[in-house]
Amino acid sequence: MSTATVDPNWPHVVIVGAGFGGLAVAQGLANAPVRVTVIDRNNYHLFVPLLYQVATAALSPADVAEPIRHVLGRYPNIRVVLGEVAQVDTDRREVALATGETQTYDRLVVATGSTSSYFGHDEWRPFAPACKSIEEARVIRSRVLGAFEEAERDGTADRQALMTFVIVGGGPTGVELAGSVAELARYALASDFRRIRPETAKIILVEGGPRILSAFPESLARYAERALGQLGVQVMTDTPVEAITAEGLRAGGHFIPARTVLWGAGVAPTGAARLLGIAPGPGGRVPVGPDLKVEGTDGVYSLGDVAACPDEDGKPLPGLAQVAQQQGQYLGKALRDELTGGRPAKPFRFHNRGNAAIIGRHAAIFDFGRYRMKGYPAWMLWAIVHVVLLVSFAQRIRVGLQWLWRYLTYRRGARIITTPFVRPPG
Repeated sequence: MSTATVDPNWPHVVIVGAGFGGLAVAQGLANAPVRVTVIDRNNYHLFVPLLYQVATAALSPADVAEPIRHVLGRYPNIRVVLGEVAQVDTDRREVALATGETQTYDRLVVATGSTSSYFGHDEWRPFAPACKSIEEARVIRSRVLGAFEEAERDGTADRQALMTFVIVGGGPTGVELAGSVAELARYALASDFRRIRPETAKIILVEGGPRILSAFPESLARYAERALGQLGVQVMTDTPVEAITAEGLRAGGHFIPARTVLWGAGVAPTGAARLLGIAPGPGGRVPVGPDLKVEGTDGVYSLGDVAACPDEDGKPLPGLAQVAQQQGQYLGKALRDELTGGRPAKPFRFHNRGNAAIIGRHAAIFDFGRYRMKGYPAWMLWAIVHVVLLVSFAQRIRVGLQWLWRYLTYRRGARIITTPFVRPPG
């Protein structure tokens, strides 16, 4: 197909968001007699599951981000627009961007993902950055590496607080951050300093619930806690956070002096329901039916973290990358069949391919429902799956080689402070 073969009278599908779900929808419509416009505020697709490795100096931003135009550029019927959606008029079937540009659509797909949630305490955000974007990952890397640099100085009075790192949230993000910070301190930085011993840094994982990794079976959660303990991570459960300041964190009635607090406790959907002018569903997400069509609208679909899609038991599916990707593949095919052949789609069915979390070197867990895996085999499977899921071949080679080098040498190659950091006032 050449550019000249794209017919302006073809049906127009507008996709808002180029995450796992939105990108899969676009690829499902590639080279079909359908015009596709992909709108995203960033010019890159971000592989969020590996973002914590950017934050902890294991990978660089380019390893987990790929330009959207590069991914979709070979499909003449797909156009990429850099911009932010300001308004959606579902009656006129029109999407308005913040720049003033408008796009009319025959079908609209909303896949804008999620953002970090501080459970009504946004005042904690300056003191405890989350890890949901490249910018936030860079901030975290600068704070973590900068804390060791500050502690190295002569006459530092609060050296212990500088070398204390608190991670809030015992879900997969918090566990992976805690394990990665511990490995950074104990291995990669161990020989880099002269006046401090990075391996003596205190890493604390704080969880408000009775145990970490509540979405996993208890046996796997217990294994993960033991593996964290072997890395020197102190796990504090039943410890709800009460306050976070520049000096540290108060949780469970106790104050922990720490100059670096990282947030991995919760996520919330972006404001897509408000944008569409509908009442939000469970968890603030967009309510959709089994065909991913937004309830009460015509020609509008939603998927991924932002959508409340029921499973076979009527419960909303979790906000996982595999859910968004499967929904995107389903919807891409469904829209292709409908717009080109008038064939209705069967209801979406999610096939669980396993929920995973990595703790550290040779330590990971996999939950497949009926089957479970932990330790070295789970760690190897986790690495293979994540390399395969990267969107470009070059990324797979680059990340694979970096992981191999890191495995053989215990070194991390992205220990660069690129974001100047000024600690927020208390």
